[in-house]
This record gives sequence, structure tokens and C-alpha cells, in this order.
Amino acid sequence: MRLYSRGQLALVGLGGIALALALVFGLGLARLPERSGSPLPRASAEAAAEQGPDPVEAQGGKPAALETRDLILAESFGAEYSVDERENIDVYERFNAAVVNITTEVVAINWFYEPVPQEGGTGSGSIIDARGYVLTNNHVVKDATKIFVNLADGGRYQAEVVGVDPENDLAVIKFDPPKDQRLTVIPYGDSSRLKVGQKLLAIGNPFGLDRTLTRGIVSALGRPIVQQDERTGRQIMIQGMIQTDASINPGNSGGPLLNSRGEMIGVNTMIYSPSKGSVGIGFAVPVNTAKRIVPELIKEGRVRRGWIDIVPVQLFPELVEYMRQNGYAAPVAQGLLISKTPKGGNADRAGMRGGDTAVRYGRSTFFVGGDIVSAVNGAKIATITDLYTALENTKPGDRAEVEYYRNGRKLSAQVQLSDRAKAGVSD
Repeated sequence: MRLYSRGQLALVGLGGIALALALVFGLGLARLPERSGSPLPRASAEAAAEQGPDPVEAQGGKPAALETRDLILAESFGAEYSVDERENIDVYERFNAAVVNITTEVVAINWFYEPVPQEGGTGSGSIIDARGYVLTNNHVVKDATKIFVNLADGGRYQAEVVGVDPENDLAVIKFDPPKDQRLTVIPYGDSSRLKVGQKLLAIGNPFGLDRTLTRGIVSALGRPIVQQDERTGRQIMIQGMIQTDASINPGNSGGPLLNSRGEMIGVNTMIYSPSKGSVGIGFAVPVNTAKRIVPELIKEGRVRRGWIDIVPVQLFPELVEYMRQNGYAAPVAQGLLISKTPKGGNADRAGMRGGDTAVRYGRSTFFVGGDIVSAVNGAKIATITDLYTALENTKPGDRAEVEYYRNGRKLSAQVQLSDRAKAGVSD
């Protein structure tokens, strides 16, 4: 056995303690306190650079007072909401107050044949001007004796019709907001830039449930939709409709269809549904149509459109057969037979002719033997609806090229258009 002196034992003990301390600090199990403002070790500095700027550094070196609520919101947006969801939330929070709920009163006749007011329909609308102008559908306010606009803050104001365009089922109404109230306005987008598959958002009041948000995509573009005017019985074709699968129900009519930036790109107008509820096929009037006609509705109260002064009769198989059997030229089976051209009208001045032999079909009497219109401004004319559509974007005074047949020969004429309303033709 070897004996050690007390000095040797002390040295061995101190060496063991030094070795233990070296292992502890070397493995990072303990850390010496740093002075305020002392630089980070090299490894720590590199790690911090990879993680990005410190929240305190981002505030200019001054500690920011972070509350628990801020931390929870930051965590929620980071973890619970996707980028797509944040877009939806942002658009809704910025523009839902610009969507109004429209209610109407109409007049009905009671059992004693007395006019009595009663509740009409409901719809939606978009505030397009801080002065209180609202864009909606014509069918929402049609035949209403009173119109009320209901705002997001609970305010209810009576509104008046400024102008209507049945041809595109659009209307502008106006209410007078309090002078100290600042209205939220929905900005116009550009419907010509839409692509099939693009995300869309609809805000409206389906079944009276105000400011409801639904989402979908552009399902198709450029849909021509035909609807019948209940007052005149005439079929109206709205061109270029946007088809969407965003849920649209009764009460959404007149509300905005928005892109992901919150710009209005359409006015929700109708749905295709056997059940009268949403089945994923809705249609909206393109906002570019609204942008074109709204200034005129505000200024004139209507849209002035060009017209050809003729009394047209749409060709049908029995009429074509009758004409051919009786010696009248009918080189085409589709087109518009000119029954009459009012004397001095633009068609008469352009050399076009009406018929000279009266015939009766059902309850209608018209004249055969006149020219047959086949095209206007290059657009084929097969029906009366086609004629309205071909002239929809024209103004009185514009010139239109009309192609027609006379005695089997194809001719053309330049016609300076008249005002449709002054010609006695209703929209």
C-alpha cells in the first residue's frame, strides 16, 4: 500500500473539482451571467441571424410592451388562419359595412278593391358613392312605392330611385346619410380581367340574414342569359354574365361579387335552381357594364340607346312557308321581316321598305312583302332579342350597318340611329 501526504491529497481534490467544472461548462449545463449590452458568443450570434430580427430590435432597440392579448392574436393568425382565410376575413371586415339590406313596400288591392300598402321583397345593394348612391338590381326595387336602406350600424333610411336599366337589370337608388356619417364605399374592379377558376366572394342578405359572406370561384364567363320582362312580356338578353358557384340565394340580388382584393367585379343577379335555393349556379352582371351605365343613370335616370325605326316581325316556320307559297321572297328562314317603316324614320330615309299586304296570324296583324333584316353591325339577327342585343351598346346618333334581303337579293344600308325611348319602344 502506497501512502500519500496531505499536500498530495489536496492537489488531487482540487484537480478533480477543476475537471468537473470544465465538463459542466463545456457541455453547456451551466451558463455564466452576462453583462447588459455584452456581445453574444459567436455561435449564439449566428443562430440569432438565422432566426431573423429580434422583436425588440425591430422596435428600434426599445422593449415593446407585449400584452397577452397580442401574443394570442399573433399565435392565432399564424397557426389557425391560412393565407386564403386571412384574405376572406380582411375583405369582409373592410367592406361588409358597404353592403346594405334593401326592403320595399308595394301597393296591393284588398277585397274591397282598395289600395293598401304591404311588405314587398328584400335584396342587397352596394354603396358606390359616399353621398349615398347605392347600386342594386332593377328587379329588387321594381314596382316599389317605398324603399328602405338598412346599414350595418342599424340605421334605416328611406331611399329614392335615381335611375333604372331593365335591359341589364340594374338600378341606382339614393338615400341621405347624416352629415357626420362617413360611409364605406366598395371600389370598382375590372371584370374584363377575370379568369375561370379565380376566387370570388359574395356579400349579401340571403333570406334577410344581413351581411352574409359566401365564397366560390368563377365558373364561366360571357354567359348570355335570357329573362322575360313581366311587364312587357319581352325577352331580355343580358350579355356577358359571370357564372359562379358562390352560394347566392333570394335576398342576395343586387349585392356585390368581389375579387380577393375586395373590388366589385359583378352584381349578383340571379340563380338557376329548381328548388329556388342555391345549387351552385349563380349569375352576376359584369361590373364593367355597371361602370358604363351608372353615370348615365345618375345623370339621365335612364340609359339612352339607339334604334332602327322599323316594326319588326320575327320569322317563324309557318310565316316563311306562307310567304314562299304566295310568291314572296324568303331566302332565309331566320331574321326579322319589316312589317312597316314609319315615314321619315331613319330606316325609311336609308331606303329600307316595309310590307304592303296585310295578313293575320292568331291575334296579330302585320304586313308581308317587306325587307328581311339578317344582320346589324355584323351581328346575326335571328330574333327580336338579337336586335335589342345588337343595339344595346349604341347611342342615338350612332351609325349602324344593316344587312337585309329584298326580293332575294342581299343589300346593306347605313342607318343613323334614333332614340329608342322617343321611338316609342320600351326597354
